[in-house]
Amino acid sequence: MRFEVLGSVKVWRRDVELPLGPPKQRALLALLLLHPGQTVGLSQIVDVLWHGDPPNSAVNVVHRHIGSLRKLLEPGLPPRAPGTLLVRHARGYGIDADATTLDLLRFRDLVARARAAADSGEDGAAAELYTKGLSLWHGEAAQGVPQDIRVHPLFSAVDSEHLAALREGADLMLALGTPVPVLPLLHRAIAQYPLDESLHARLIQALAQTGRQAEAFGLFEEMRLRLKNELGIEPGRELRAAHTGLLRQSSRTTSPPDAGPEAPEELPPPPPARPNVPVTVRPTQLPLDLRTFVGRRDELARITSALDRLGLDETSAAGSAVINTIEGMAGVGKTTLAVHLAHRLAPRFPDGQLYVNLRGFDASGPCVTAAEALRSFLIALGVSARHLPPDVDSQVALYRSILAGRRVLVVLDNARDSQHVRPLLPGSCTCLVVITSRTQLRGLVATHGAAPLILGPLSEPESREVLARHLGEERTAAEPEAVDAIVAFCHRLPLALAVMAARAATLPAFSLSSIAAELQAGHDSLDAFADDDPYTDLRTVFSWSLDGLGGEAARLLRLLSLHPGPDLSVTAAASLAALPVRRTTALLARLADAHLVIRPVANRFAFHDMLKIYASEQVQDHDDADTRGAAVRRLLDHYVHSAHAATATLTPNRIDAAPDTPAEPGVELEPLTEPGPAAAWLERELPVLLSTVVQAGNKGYPAHAWLLAQTLELYLDRRGRWQDQIDIQSLAVDAALRLDDRLREALARRALGFAYGRLARHDRAHAELQAAMALFTELGHPRGQARAHRSLAFLANSRDEHDTALRHYAQALDLYRSADDLTGQALVLNETGWTYILHGAYRQAVTECTQAVALHQRIGDANGEAAAWDSLGYARHHMGHHEEALRCYERALTLYQHMNDRYLEADTLLHMGDTHEARGSRTASLPLWREAVRILDELGHPEAEQARARLRSS
Repeated sequence: MRFEVLGSVKVWRRDVELPLGPPKQRALLALLLLHPGQTVGLSQIVDVLWHGDPPNSAVNVVHRHIGSLRKLLEPGLPPRAPGTLLVRHARGYGIDADATTLDLLRFRDLVARARAAADSGEDGAAAELYTKGLSLWHGEAAQGVPQDIRVHPLFSAVDSEHLAALREGADLMLALGTPVPVLPLLHRAIAQYPLDESLHARLIQALAQTGRQAEAFGLFEEMRLRLKNELGIEPGRELRAAHTGLLRQSSRTTSPPDAGPEAPEELPPPPPARPNVPVTVRPTQLPLDLRTFVGRRDELARITSALDRLGLDETSAAGSAVINTIEGMAGVGKTTLAVHLAHRLAPRFPDGQLYVNLRGFDASGPCVTAAEALRSFLIALGVSARHLPPDVDSQVALYRSILAGRRVLVVLDNARDSQHVRPLLPGSCTCLVVITSRTQLRGLVATHGAAPLILGPLSEPESREVLARHLGEERTAAEPEAVDAIVAFCHRLPLALAVMAARAATLPAFSLSSIAAELQAGHDSLDAFADDDPYTDLRTVFSWSLDGLGGEAARLLRLLSLHPGPDLSVTAAASLAALPVRRTTALLARLADAHLVIRPVANRFAFHDMLKIYASEQVQDHDDADTRGAAVRRLLDHYVHSAHAATATLTPNRIDAAPDTPAEPGVELEPLTEPGPAAAWLERELPVLLSTVVQAGNKGYPAHAWLLAQTLELYLDRRGRWQDQIDIQSLAVDAALRLDDRLREALARRALGFAYGRLARHDRAHAELQAAMALFTELGHPRGQARAHRSLAFLANSRDEHDTALRHYAQALDLYRSADDLTGQALVLNETGWTYILHGAYRQAVTECTQAVALHQRIGDANGEAAAWDSLGYARHHMGHHEEALRCYERALTLYQHMNDRYLEADTLLHMGDTHEARGSRTASLPLWREAVRILDELGHPEAEQARARLRSS
């Protein structure tokens, strides 16, 4: 289907023109076509068709015409079927069209591209685009629509678009000296608008440039007489100026023909500018707005809505220019966003747009100084070079004087720092300044109230849209999985996506899958993003950000790539670099200011994935294997010693393994001797600790991998992170095998078997626990045997095999007694008591748990004592001794809160709530359950949903 509205209203199906029916039906179609993709309200339709005086039947008539149009356009298609062209909305109707099906949208697209080309200095391309767009017009918009309807402003507004584009195109072609394409367009427009002086003036100039002076003189005389006879006026300034130019041109060749007794006098030339007083002009310096720009909707909305609130005029509350900074890492699309934003905002700044690339991070050429940029701005604003003040301060004063009260948009691209741009800031609140930089411009935020925008990578949908814009929807839609893979390997970085899109575009015979496979093969290098152009070569672009930061900062950046991620603390970074914490803090701040690292939260730092690959390449190129190995050992020591200190503080007497050597020189450790800081450190560092176990295992440090996995066992169990437990204990088993250490293997297999039991993988659990038992027995290790019996007992209880569990506990107790291990004995007594509870033998449970409480108190094990009090309370609850149960729970809760054991705190709160409910006090139980659920949710514990069921049942 093809629609025409630039001239007569026509509809074509393939090559057949369709009959459009009666005049009002044709007018209704025209009205919808003038609003493509929009909803035209029913009340507006009625107003246009009956010009404010509709009959009572107007709405019914509209519905009838809509039905006829639908049958004409989409015969046999239901009204609300997918893909319908004529769409019904809640309050009106719309027609679905695009630039390929509607000449009006095609015209608008061509004119927009022409304006963009002209703004970027591509005048020849702009002239061609104007010609193509204007040639689509074949008369007034919507010809054939009844004249009493066509007088509505909606129709004249579209005609105005035509006239504006025609004037722009004519002026451009006249300036280029190539007016031939515009001649027929002007002739046709003059026939349509016979009293439009501006069109006649341009046609006169065009005729003169093509050597048709006699025709030009005749046209002027004809227009002069028409104005006099029909309007009683003389030609205006624009038409007289065109005639004056025609006279001057003619005088250089031959005598002009007789212009008649009433020919106007030649206009006097404008007075010369006074010295040192510039004749200001309207600069339009913005670069081309890329057609491939996508996304950034939130960022654009944030800036434009802020400008809407400010108003940006002489009555604005702002005392000086409004400043927005766009900051971010290299390749993230700062310039692209700034230019696109500037083009969108340009209509708000009719006095001009200034742009300069300051090249603050461009090693391929010198940085543009503020003085150089200022000089270029003044010349662009109309100051002749000979009238420029001699010193920078005077130039700044002149610059601000010229911009005072004018609405000008200033784009300062690639600023080095705040000082780099301060001389270029206008003083007028009517101006907007947009600054891009790879560094944080905190100085401008502090001194000028700049609004900073930190730009991150694109979203996944935006990244896919980038590839579709470059390669076409058809190609990307054919290989969606390959598109997703390319997006993933580019890590949503706009420059990387553009580079890969360019490669794919130049290799149309290559599948996107093959390009994705190439990326995957080199996933740990930037080779795929290498380019002869330094502006699109990622290594070069990243290196420009690092230049000038100093060797110490560059070394730290390289060493940071050895960290497994996802982020790290200052002390971890200091350990990597063997630097004092204070010095490391300063260097990290410098890297963060340059957007080479990011701060996801306070006092933690991370890489963008592409920058980490770059830093990894740099550390391989600049640091030898010994240097890299020493840094990794310091990092592993930092985490192993810190994790041991934290877990020993939270659960003393529960750690089966400890570091047997001090930390390497240069390792920084945080004090973790209090439960609160220790728990917070483990919470914050847990993702890093899990990654570190993997790194240590993969990089040839099995002792560190094993020790860290063992250290984290109880903490992970309490957090319900049982799959993570299986993952790292499996690595611990592998590490013990590589070390050929059978005791370490036994300890790791016991922990692994227990984790399998937590996830009800009973067969795997039993196999690992039996293997651990065999190793402990072979080694003659009673404590290990006892621990294995306890784990087997726990597994038996989970399968309701309580008698089997009691036998294992009895054997464990004997083994602990033989080893004189009081902590182990106390733990077994409590676990035996719990088994009796599960068995329904509550009095025996009370006996065992009471002994456990006493023994834990004797040895000073507060965590074990709390667990025993909780078990004792649970037994009392089931015996109906509710008050005694609550007193036991209160003691357990106090100890858990002191030890900062949040999971077992939540567990005890649930038990307390159950007891209150059993007493018939639901109002007392609910807040306890809610608090327990809140804690479990914060921990992300899998038992949170089971706990929440108590609240739902209430």
